[in-house]
Amino acid sequence: MRAALVTAPIDAAGLLAEVSSPRNGAAVLFVGTVREVNEGRAVDALDYAAYEAMAQGELERIAADASARFGVADLAVEHRIGLLGLGEVSVAIAVAHPHRGAAFDACRWVIEAIKARVPIWKREHYADGERSWVHPAGQGEGSPR
Repeated sequence: MRAALVTAPIDAAGLLAEVSSPRNGAAVLFVGTVREVNEGRAVDALDYAAYEAMAQGELERIAADASARFGVADLAVEHRIGLLGLGEVSVAIAVAHPHRGAAFDACRWVIEAIKARVPIWKREHYADGERSWVHPAGQGEGSPR
């Protein structure tokens, strides 16, 4: 089991290989990427900022919680920080388990927990030159804390 904040591009296939094992009958991979439109506005890039020490610790707690909750031993999650262009991977979660239901459930739970609990914020860079902080559910309003 591994959880990490990273500044380099995320290798989603590498994460999937990391959790794969003959003991598992299912492997699930979630890959979140920078999309070109958000709420009707053209986006050029995203800038992810984090309270790094706290974010790393919370990612690790989420991985441990998922392991306990879903009986998952093979889990890897990476969240990228810094400036990302369109199509770049911002977060990837790989989960493997002997059964597909637990693998899917754990993967979905991990991404929802990240959005709710990890102190990572994103600032959208719009095509018109404007920039704006986007506030995920559970993290309140205003600029990054």
